[in-house]
Amino acid sequence: MKYLMLFSILIITFFTSCKDKCNEAGTGGSITIVAFPMHHSTPIISSDTYPDSVFVKFNTQDFPGTTASSYNMVLEGEAGEDHIHIENLKCGDYFIYMTGFDITINQRVTGGIPYHVDENAPSEIDLNIPVTE
Repeated sequence: MKYLMLFSILIITFFTSCKDKCNEAGTGGSITIVAFPMHHSTPIISSDTYPDSVFVKFNTQDFPGTTASSYNMVLEGEAGEDHIHIENLKCGDYFIYMTGFDITINQRVTGGIPYHVDENAPSEIDLNIPVTE
């Protein structure tokens, strides 16, 4: 009986100490995600006429929809760049949605993915975001 009780305490201690401490995504951290919108294998380049945008929802892995007000953060790309920096993030769950314009097909492209930033993540994470028409 003593061994069963000791074993139970050890199991509980193990699972509570190994729990991921990344349950509050948001700003105020030191992690940067560099988001690259990719249409198939083609990078989408932001322009003054057709700027790329990134929409970030904190604490979810589910698609929040296409309405900007559904997101916690919206950033616009710089003309001539193929990426957008999402800075000062904490570890946790995010949904990252991007929009852009593919000049090779003359169409708007959109898409997004869920992403989990681990507590041991590097300070900068390059992330390809698949977009499609």
